[in-house]
Amino acid sequence: MLRGRAIPKTTTDQRLLDRRGPSDWVHTDPWRVLRIQAEFVEGFGLLAELGMAVSVFGSSRAQADSVQYDLARQISAALAKAGYVVITGGGPGIMEAANQGAASANGLSVGLGIELPHEQGLNEYVDIGVEFRYFFVRKTMFVKYSQAFVVLPGGFGTLDELFEALTLVQTGKITKFPIVLVQSSYWSGLLSWLRETVAGQGKISAADLDLLSVADDPDEVVRIITEAHASLPGPP
Repeated sequence: MLRGRAIPKTTTDQRLLDRRGPSDWVHTDPWRVLRIQAEFVEGFGLLAELGMAVSVFGSSRAQADSVQYDLARQISAALAKAGYVVITGGGPGIMEAANQGAASANGLSVGLGIELPHEQGLNEYVDIGVEFRYFFVRKTMFVKYSQAFVVLPGGFGTLDELFEALTLVQTGKITKFPIVLVQSSYWSGLLSWLRETVAGQGKISAADLDLLSVADDPDEVVRIITEAHASLPGPP
């Protein structure tokens, strides 16, 4: 964990992707492959025996006294009671609420953190946690070890995870699994745009919208996920 002046001015991702500056990147980038490889190995080793898991996404800015925070906590507690491991980004807000909910129900709470140019560290409710330097390694872990995504209201990061999962399922890169949007009032504008504009202009098919479910009640979220898994022909 790094705070204050101990936090680096740039992130590992930024140093990898930024092509400005001298040509020494030609010599340093091949060595970065070893660090990237190490992150994959650490993640795979840590998460390989998790069992059935659900990733919960949402805003890091949600306050502890907000409706959305409480909703995330209730959903994760219900998921834990249904036998699922709860995975989050390990940070504050919705992530903290989800980890707290899983812990309150004696479930396993996982946090996959990321190096960012502000306060770093995992929230106190994480049972199993790892901090990643590279976003693409972290994303691989979310997709590989989750059997469903639950997406609460959030910003760019939440939308990034949502649309990446949708794209992977749509293109057949990963096995179809439930993606549940929580709090219909928050997502209604986006869903209308996808239906009327994106699908309306043929940029996606109407059937692609069936990849998404919407729920407001914690029990409904769990029902959607468990029924989807029960309908699968074999282990997900």
